[in-house]
Amino acid sequence: MLFNSLDFLCLLVPTFVLYYLPLLHRWQLHLIVMGSFIFYAYSAPWLLALLVFSIGINIWASHAVVFGDPGRRKLYSTLGVVLNLLVLAVFKYSPLVGRSFFDTGHGVGQFLVSIPLPVGISFFTFQGISLVIDAYRSKDVAAYRSIVAQGMYRHALRTTTFIAFFAQLVAGPVVKAHDFMPQIATKYFTRIDWERAVGALVVGYFLKMVIADNLSEQTFWLTYPYFKGLSSITLLALLFGYSMQIFADFAGYSLIAIGLGHLFGYTLMTNFNFPYLSRSFSEFWKRWHISLSSFLKEYLYIPLGGNRKGPVRTYINLMSTMVLGGLWHGAAWSYAIWGAWHGGMLAVERLLQDKFGGPFKVPKLLSTLFIFICVTLAWLLFKLPEFDHVIAYMQSLAGNWSGADLQPLVLFFIGLLSIPVVCYHLFHYGNEAKAAARRARWQPYAYGIMIFLLLVNSGSGGAFIYFQF
Repeated sequence: MLFNSLDFLCLLVPTFVLYYLPLLHRWQLHLIVMGSFIFYAYSAPWLLALLVFSIGINIWASHAVVFGDPGRRKLYSTLGVVLNLLVLAVFKYSPLVGRSFFDTGHGVGQFLVSIPLPVGISFFTFQGISLVIDAYRSKDVAAYRSIVAQGMYRHALRTTTFIAFFAQLVAGPVVKAHDFMPQIATKYFTRIDWERAVGALVVGYFLKMVIADNLSEQTFWLTYPYFKGLSSITLLALLFGYSMQIFADFAGYSLIAIGLGHLFGYTLMTNFNFPYLSRSFSEFWKRWHISLSSFLKEYLYIPLGGNRKGPVRTYINLMSTMVLGGLWHGAAWSYAIWGAWHGGMLAVERLLQDKFGGPFKVPKLLSTLFIFICVTLAWLLFKLPEFDHVIAYMQSLAGNWSGADLQPLVLFFIGLLSIPVVCYHLFHYGNEAKAAARRARWQPYAYGIMIFLLLVNSGSGGAFIYFQF
């Protein structure tokens, strides 16, 4: 079910009304779970069984870690993490194994490529791992000790709410157990933060339905083999347009999720902080998909040793974390290369800082532009998962400077639809105090314009790009 569909509105309104009825306060978690299961099972009911199975693993493992045999805490937590990863490996990476090592025309290869990819599996698997690890860490971190309730039924209900909450179930933000579980309590209508909820929903739906959905009709040309006859200028514009589209699509989804979270009394972490203003790769990953990058840092990079074991090990840890992060996005080698590209850039940046000291004195505009170009080039690996298609695109980009199809209307609409994303970033450029003053002054007018454009110029209502992950 899509956030931008009538079906979702029909689910959201009655769930919201029942949720805040005083007589039903004690059933609030049950209502969230019921609404979330309907939301997830709407298109493919059988996938609900996998979600429930995954939640069951994490209910058992986290409870056993805290209240089971103290001598087996590490065993239970390891089993919980391994089972989560096993589910993810079977349903997400079997087709990749089948295509890479077997004949897909029959036998094992044919079976492996036929396994469907459940929507949102990467997100709810990571949240399950977060619960099991946080439960294990609760022996040392006092703040984590309230995560796992002693009663099994209560723990199961809280865990199901945490993992299945429809606002963040299929495309994040990736919520950590120690951030979400302490928020579980009775919620009251009078305490809804309407300003933050409505603001996030308006901006989120505008980015998705007006910008991303309309841009997708232009970036369609960034598909093999349609791009081969286009001019190099058009190909550059398509890359720029896709960079705007993927930001608007995913940041829009995250803002809608955050707004819905506020409506139901939960604060989900900020997932995007104007990433195209970044002046370095390390800054970019503190601004783009923040919930995933902080998850990878907390549960993978630091346990690998982080930067505590010398420069060489730091570079290896950076590269390993980003390659695995790339594969988390999709079961294709192009995603691993995308991760390696970012890991390599982070490692080189760290090497230069270690060798020459930093940060470097580069004009802010130049460094921001350099990072944007590098990031945008790498998005090509997202749009074209087949690596030979990426090569064909780069060959066309290098060779179509004269005599090829210019497509002026495509250039015009990409430029027009990119203006709001550029303005969105520029509004927050420079001194934070001045940026906040600008936001306060222009925000009401901006909301009015966005609502108007939502009513008169929404796109075709396609699925969110990150649903495939």
